[in-house]
Amino acid sequence: MTEYNPTLVIGIAGGTGSGKTTVANEILKRVGEDIVSYIPHDAYYQDISDLPPNQRAEVNFDHPNSLDTVLMTKHIQMLKTRNAIELPVYDFTTHSRTNKTIPIAPNPVILVEGILIFTDPVLRDLFDIKIFVDTDADIRLIRRIRRDITERGRTIESVLSQYETTVRPMHLEFVEPAKRYADVIIPEGGHNIVALDMVIARINLMLQARKN
Repeated sequence: MTEYNPTLVIGIAGGTGSGKTTVANEILKRVGEDIVSYIPHDAYYQDISDLPPNQRAEVNFDHPNSLDTVLMTKHIQMLKTRNAIELPVYDFTTHSRTNKTIPIAPNPVILVEGILIFTDPVLRDLFDIKIFVDTDADIRLIRRIRRDITERGRTIESVLSQYETTVRPMHLEFVEPAKRYADVIIPEGGHNIVALDMVIARINLMLQARKN
């Protein structure tokens, strides 16, 4: 493998259902999965398994305090210094961190994706490229409903209740204001081929400059 120095760290933020994962997957595919370490912020929810189930369901999972950003920051710093990490595995049906982990090897590119990754200044400063995926609220809500019902075993009533009480208010308080930190804003996410072409061309240019 070609050696790169230093590691290129890319952050992809945006509201729930905005298309962040689609953009991340497109970058993985076109830059090369063999040189990218992918780190989702969703894996770092705080372990609240000590709380009773009814209290877990009342936690505001859309507030920055619900995420173990300190651990994520440490893991990114470890990958930058060529050390492997153990990515946590979170169970969204029980709101708890499992005993399982996923080994992530260091690579020339670290791709970090999450709703709130631009709200923490220490984490934000690690990114060489900051991308914000901007999608209309109604489209994001539809996508969230589909995802939470099919992938996380939720009911439509619980999804809508959470959206009204925490998701929308936290988006307005934390996610939307963080857009100002972005280097690139991509409307409509992975469907914006022109913007993706420009971003990936820039990534490849920066990687070329980092080759030993």
